[in-house]
Amino acid sequence: MADIIQIDDVSYAYHDNIPALSRVSMGISEGEIFAVIGSNGCGKSTLLHIMNGLIYPRSGRVYFQGKEVSEGSLRDRTFLKYFRSSVGYVFQDSDVHLFCPTVFDELLFGPLQLGLCQEEAFGRVREIMAMLEISHLQERPSYMLSGGEKKRVAIGSILTMNPRLLLLDEPMNGLDPRTKSFLIELMILLNDAGKTLVIATHDLSLISELRCRVAVLSEDHRVEKIGTADEILQDEDLLLRVNLIHEHVHYHGNHAHIHIHSHYLFHRHDRKPDDVDS
Repeated sequence: MADIIQIDDVSYAYHDNIPALSRVSMGISEGEIFAVIGSNGCGKSTLLHIMNGLIYPRSGRVYFQGKEVSEGSLRDRTFLKYFRSSVGYVFQDSDVHLFCPTVFDELLFGPLQLGLCQEEAFGRVREIMAMLEISHLQERPSYMLSGGEKKRVAIGSILTMNPRLLLLDEPMNGLDPRTKSFLIELMILLNDAGKTLVIATHDLSLISELRCRVAVLSEDHRVEKIGTADEILQDEDLLLRVNLIHEHVHYHGNHAHIHIHSHYLFHRHDRKPDDVDS
């Protein structure tokens, strides 16, 4: 299937001297779930910002359905409207995302900006609120919502615009287990409906659940490897190198035992460490 997003040799630095991405290239096929993983500060959020046209590469190019996304191309009002209606971004911090007086207004804002008539916009809002199980919150202001409720509202405010591509930045951060399970099921449902999802995360359990294709960013802001979830999760040397798992050393008498530790599934004693004398 054709790429919906193509990243071609992209580099970026904040204030021209703080590196965030270094010669990053990847293609994301239409209709797939694609995860970008790496430790904090490796450039995951920056990459999503570039995909969404919030910032532009210092070098390299980004294409959406074959057309370059740049400061120049987004001055074209026709392409701008098409791009903004096709690509939705869910920020890591929901408080950054939410700004309208009520939940209903949050979900209504996007469709009205796209020029939908009030009847169609209202219909979309009610449909998405029902899907996300937030209809009872429609008159609430965002400051009266829990973290999980805010995340659902933030996602809903994007879904009412019916984008083809969703960019989700650390969608599981700070959520309770029930909300995490709900969002995983929602992401699978959206993908089954034909949406392309790009997820920035350091949560290895999420890519295990989604069985998606994965790009691993290193701490020097480069693509270390692209592969299936299984290929990435089974590559312990890679995960150690990019600081997504780490080794523990435990001493039992005169013997040192080394094992892998992760908040995903690597917490076992099946390696063969050398015995050391104290």
